[in-house]
Amino acid sequence: MFLAKNPSFLRLLMPHYMWKGPDHNRKIYLTFDDGPVPDVTPDVLELLRKYNAKATFFCVGDNVRKYPDILDQVTAGGHSVGNHTFHHLNGWKTSDREYLGDVELCRAVLPSGLFRPPYGRVRRSQAAVLRRSYKIVMWDVLSGDYSPDISPQQCLSNITDNAGPGSIIVMHDSLKARRNLLFALPRVLEYYTSAGFSFETIKVPESQ
Repeated sequence: MFLAKNPSFLRLLMPHYMWKGPDHNRKIYLTFDDGPVPDVTPDVLELLRKYNAKATFFCVGDNVRKYPDILDQVTAGGHSVGNHTFHHLNGWKTSDREYLGDVELCRAVLPSGLFRPPYGRVRRSQAAVLRRSYKIVMWDVLSGDYSPDISPQQCLSNITDNAGPGSIIVMHDSLKARRNLLFALPRVLEYYTSAGFSFETIKVPESQ
């Protein structure tokens, strides 16, 4: 069970995280978690290229280690990348020392000033350290593409019913999400492009 649209009070409770972009312009921030992987990420990149759309990929360090050529395709396409830990750890279930060490392992293969905690779960103590080096990026719209309990059409509706100016949308370039992702993504790109939106990367602050 998940919420497709994050409640606005989360932004008030945790203002140090990035939940969405500016809502005064027609920009959407597509993000993809858990890649890069050979059977999904190249298909995502081709769809983005077709619509001249840019996105941000939050990469698992172990996947970067295994598939550096696919990471090269991501960056060559003008997309931005972020740290998603090396082993996709749940911060709530991991000691601070192990968690922060895993982030650093990922940083060794993927230098970036952006970070997204897997599952959106990070302890305040962990985040306090990470904020010294990273912009911590969350989201306001969750597609649910990874869930076997939703249909491709529901995955699409989770986005189009909830995303608007400045929205940060989470999708997954993973095998588990492939069916829903490859149904929803081209339709999302077409829907918002036709409505006059552009798809942009999330930028790293200059101070980082």
